[in-house]
Amino acid sequence: MPTTPLALTLANLLARPALGSRRAPDRAFDRIAAKAGQADGDEGFTDDFRFLLRHWAADDELTPVGWQSAQAHVRRHLTNRARIRRLIAEHPAIEQEPIEKPVFVVGLPRTATTLTHGVLSLSDQHRCPLLWELLAPDLHTSPRQQRKAIAHARGWVGGTYLCAPRMRDIHPMSAEGPEECIFVLPHALVPLSQARIPRYQAWHFERDFVPDYRYLKQALQVLQYGRPRRRWMLKSPMHTGNLDALRTVFPDATIVWTHRDPVTAIASFCSLVELGMTGTLRTVDLHGLGATWLELLSRSVERGLAARAAIPREALVDVPYAWLGSDPAVGAPKLYESIGARWTDGDAARLAEVTARPKGSRPHRYDLSRYGLTRADVESAFADYNALRAEVDRP
Repeated sequence: MPTTPLALTLANLLARPALGSRRAPDRAFDRIAAKAGQADGDEGFTDDFRFLLRHWAADDELTPVGWQSAQAHVRRHLTNRARIRRLIAEHPAIEQEPIEKPVFVVGLPRTATTLTHGVLSLSDQHRCPLLWELLAPDLHTSPRQQRKAIAHARGWVGGTYLCAPRMRDIHPMSAEGPEECIFVLPHALVPLSQARIPRYQAWHFERDFVPDYRYLKQALQVLQYGRPRRRWMLKSPMHTGNLDALRTVFPDATIVWTHRDPVTAIASFCSLVELGMTGTLRTVDLHGLGATWLELLSRSVERGLAARAAIPREALVDVPYAWLGSDPAVGAPKLYESIGARWTDGDAARLAEVTARPKGSRPHRYDLSRYGLTRADVESAFADYNALRAEVDRP
């Protein structure tokens, strides 16, 4: 088990007095919801987060920091929802903003989705949502308001690194850098990386995600309103299992699907989840973690494979790991050409900014067996995917 950072130990001590509120999650939720506000007709959205917090609180291994994290997750989503609905009510033209031909980078986690997104962010013709925008989507009409939002995001990143220093090496983040639009999508698998929530896990795969993607579109329209219109570059591995809903809302979207050996991807991602859970749970069941995420990710990919059949060939781009992992200078222009974008000398000059490892970072080492999994387990779960990958990787 990784050594517990001193900052995390102190944070748990400071947050311990508030842990008792976990025994009354509905009361905690009511306080959060009252402060966030709620528009008429939005009861369903609010009730879904009540359900989530109620079952998140039921994990007996939750640490004080874990409980604070659960409440912060719910608070952020409810607050952002209320703000976006209010802005649209005040400025109805927001919903007329066209989100034209967006690109969504999908695939298993740890398959170079972040690198691919970073490369796509280089063009001045492209628009990637930045972390500070995603944490609190708003019109940001004044420099002061923008500076405040950026400062908040920097504090969030700094707090994450204090409690989990290895995150700098495994998944570096920047308040002013491109980030996953999953921060806005209401329901994803993210809570399952912080706690054991079996009821939410089952509920997640049964829900209709079209309303979630409609809300994501509204958030993008808010961020675009009053600003130059550029082509959106969006990314999250969590979109892979929701491609049907995504394309219902964004019918002209281009799907960029990154590929890598799932044995490597699953081992790397389990290591990342373990790092997160070390801060939110007293003890981490490593074999349970492995079994859970093998099931979640293989199911997500199965749904993605089923949805591929309805995606026009020209709207689907398969990106082998070697495209950017081996020689980005060769792969980046191919990536741009595949989505109908122009790769320029200026983009090439900035390529090192997104492909170089952060200064001082350490290699990320992981072992599949640590999570009770074998190569045979993963290959069996991803047999259909590996058949596709064999075609994609063919020279």
